[in-house]
Amino acid sequence: MSWLIPLKKRPLPGKRWISIILRSLHLVGIAGLAGAYLFSQPESVWFPYLILGVGSGVLLMAKELWVDSIWLYQLRGQLVLFKLVLLAAGLYWFEHPQAWIYIVVILISGVISHAPGKVRYYSFFYGKILTREVWKGEQNPKIRDCGDN
Repeated sequence: MSWLIPLKKRPLPGKRWISIILRSLHLVGIAGLAGAYLFSQPESVWFPYLILGVGSGVLLMAKELWVDSIWLYQLRGQLVLFKLVLLAAGLYWFEHPQAWIYIVVILISGVISHAPGKVRYYSFFYGKILTREVWKGEQNPKIRDCGDN
C-alpha cells in the first residue's frame, strides 16, 4: 500500500497557505449556499456558491490525498466521505432540499475539525488511533492536537 500511503508524506510547497486559502474559499461557498438554500433563493443566486463550495472541497480532498492518504482511514476523512453521501442522498431521496441534512453536515464539519487528535485520527477500519507513526509500527506515537508543535 506504499503507493497509497507512502512511508513519508509527499511534499507540497506552500501546503499551509494552500489549506488556509482553500478552507476560506470553502467557507464562503458553503455560507453563501446555505443562505440561498435555506431561504429558497433562485438557482442564479446559489449556483456560483455551489461551484465555489464543491470546487474548493474537491481541491481540499485532493490535497489531503496527495500529501497523506492515510486520511482516508481516519475518522476525519471518513466523515468527509459520509457528508458527501448524506448530501447526495438528500438530492436523490427528496424532491426539495432538506435543511436538516445541510445542518447535520455543517455540525459534523464543526465537531470533527475541532475534535482532539484522538478523535480525528481514530480509524474504524483498524479500531484504534491511526497515525503515520502507528502505520509504520512505531511504539507510543505522539498524537498531535491543534496548537501542538
